[in-house]
Amino acid sequence: MISTYALALGAAHDAASGQHYPPGALYVVATPIGNLADITLRALHVLNIAQTIACEDTRHTQALLRAYGIDKTASQLLAVHQHNEAEAAQTVMDRLRQGERVAYASDAGTPAISDPGARLVAAVRAQSLPVVPLPGASSVTAALSVAGIAGEGAQHGEFVFVGFLPAKTNERATAVQALSQESRAVVMLEAPHRIEALASALAVLGERSLTIGRELTKQFEEIATLSATAFPAWLGSCANRCRGEFVLVLHPTPVAAESGHDLRVLKLLLAELPLKTAVKLTTDITGASRNVLYDAALAMKKDKV
Repeated sequence: MISTYALALGAAHDAASGQHYPPGALYVVATPIGNLADITLRALHVLNIAQTIACEDTRHTQALLRAYGIDKTASQLLAVHQHNEAEAAQTVMDRLRQGERVAYASDAGTPAISDPGARLVAAVRAQSLPVVPLPGASSVTAALSVAGIAGEGAQHGEFVFVGFLPAKTNERATAVQALSQESRAVVMLEAPHRIEALASALAVLGERSLTIGRELTKQFEEIATLSATAFPAWLGSCANRCRGEFVLVLHPTPVAAESGHDLRVLKLLLAELPLKTAVKLTTDITGASRNVLYDAALAMKKDKV
């Protein structure tokens, strides 16, 4: 029986085979981050015609290929991971010089960003051998696309990608302190066994907004936006929330309130209502940033003490 995904291979040939795929080139191929339907037709075609597929984990990639009906022998799969990247790069370059098309695929997403592949690409380019990108799935851009950070202080969509923060407690705390001074959006990755420690570390950022993407594109995908200080409680409210891979977007530092009208509305509401209610209503009325108004409300309350 032909799998549903294998049917895409014919469509990939029809859509992409008319393009030029030079021999002796390294093709950097983005693969799904969870949902197998997120492969591109061009990626399928190149994986099918490549004489060698370099990959982070040969077993994982072989299973991926078989899901799409692509048949490769064990000798056509070459392990290239963080522990052998420099040595394996030489093998890849030897095959490129022999005129082979070599595709590189990490376990998930776009290679050479946080996954292995960067050293391989650098080595190939240093020898003036061609490298061809095949864009596709990326957990970084997927998370940014649903974070809704426009209008929160980001300049022209600027963001910083920091990947995984340090595992050691003190080093992680130092990294978070540095992030507190970063005004742009920050994208982080984290594994399930360290997510609780990261949540505790990020809590010191207080009311700064954080979008959490858990198991993106998969069956139990979950996306939530909340304050950094609320992150540990959110994790603890459901045991399943500590499972799966995480992508986090720390929202940019909000721009300062420019309108005296916003602050006047806030001051009037604070005189009659609890702080959080006053901030919410002021945001609804004026459209000003909730985080900026929250900080302003705290300052007003402090001045009255």
